[in-house]
Amino acid sequence: QVQLVESGGGLVQPGGSLRLSCAASGSIFDIYTVVWYRQAPGKQRELVARLTPDGAPNYAGSVKGRFTISRDNAKNTIYLQMNSLRPEDTAVYYCSSSKYWGQGTQVTVSS
Repeated sequence: QVQLVESGGGLVQPGGSLRLSCAASGSIFDIYTVVWYRQAPGKQRELVARLTPDGAPNYAGSVKGRFTISRDNAKNTIYLQMNSLRPEDTAVYYCSSSKYWGQGTQVTVSS
């Protein structure tokens, strides 16, 4: 059983930055694609970014150019660097890989 633990969320002003982390208890990110999702209140969950085992990233159009997904294999950790944050980025952010999900971390963008 693998556990995924997200961290790094918080309150930030529009235009600010946050870096989310997703730490795995095992080495799965070099085997399975990892995906960051987000879900805002009253909205459907949406894919934000994903990273394949060979390191190919893919982004939702709404975050392309602002968010960057990366991986640290030594730490079994995935990062989501979020820059130029907007109020519409407010959501709970989840990471998922294979059948495993994290508990989510809240990101709030507000002045």
